[in-house]
Amino acid sequence: MHLEFRHLRTIKAIHEEGGLARAADRLHITQSALSHQIKGLEDQAGLDLFVRRSKPMKLSPAGLKLLRLAEEVLPRIAALEDEFDNLRKGKSGRLHIAIECHACFDWLLPVLEAFRTGWADIDVDIRPGLQFEALPALLREEVDLVVSSDPEKIAGVDFTPLFDYEPVFVCAADHPLAAKDWIEAEDFADQTLITYPVDRARLDVFSQLLFAAGVEPKSIRQVELSAVILLLVASGRGVAVLPDWVVRDTGRHPSLVTRRLTEGGITRRLYGATRADDTAKPFMAQMLKLCRTEPPKLQRRG
Repeated sequence: MHLEFRHLRTIKAIHEEGGLARAADRLHITQSALSHQIKGLEDQAGLDLFVRRSKPMKLSPAGLKLLRLAEEVLPRIAALEDEFDNLRKGKSGRLHIAIECHACFDWLLPVLEAFRTGWADIDVDIRPGLQFEALPALLREEVDLVVSSDPEKIAGVDFTPLFDYEPVFVCAADHPLAAKDWIEAEDFADQTLITYPVDRARLDVFSQLLFAAGVEPKSIRQVELSAVILLLVASGRGVAVLPDWVVRDTGRHPSLVTRRLTEGGITRRLYGATRADDTAKPFMAQMLKLCRTEPPKLQRRG
């Protein structure tokens, strides 16, 4: 038996309308064409699908089985069509994010909250476990957006500039280095440096300052959360280098001070890496826009 979606729609329409004429109008076909379709379907089934000479038209037991199938299948088909339509229009989809910048959680969550209000049908997730292999994961379509400060030339991948930030030195207000106007690489040689638990190459203090100077801190302590890093620094357990958005409120905490790294300071830029085919999708374009505008508000606050 060759069963098509139009057959299920026909059975459902006749049952709900109670006659051929109204069902034909609903299906936008002629009554003659509808009768021909029913006859062909009954010939295939070898069974009557309707009780003859009944008004309104009633389904036979075989017809009721088809009706139950129609009531199960047709809503699922309609939902899938709506989903595909939303995908074509960019109203729904998947946005799984990998972060190569550990401190980015401090501004990303407010960005996602702003994004969610306008794009509730987008499946959003953060995949921190992929942070060390984020770009290969992007190419494998395991994630859809990578936040990174290290753009690369990769075929089929766009790196959209998001915003610039400044890594700054943080210490306790009574720390000897608080008296300096700016901090140099040599100042770290006798310090305990508190960092995020990531590879040194991904830490600005190493990649932008200490590697080039050949300076090694006295010791390194790794801590997961920005708030805990600041707590340890304020209690004199060490010093840290953090993005300026993390320490935007230190002016309200007299136990902490910040200083620039080197006299001229160090500027870094974050990028949003996406597959080239996805960059212009409406929801992705909106996410990148929010990533460009919301974090700088945090930098200016306080």
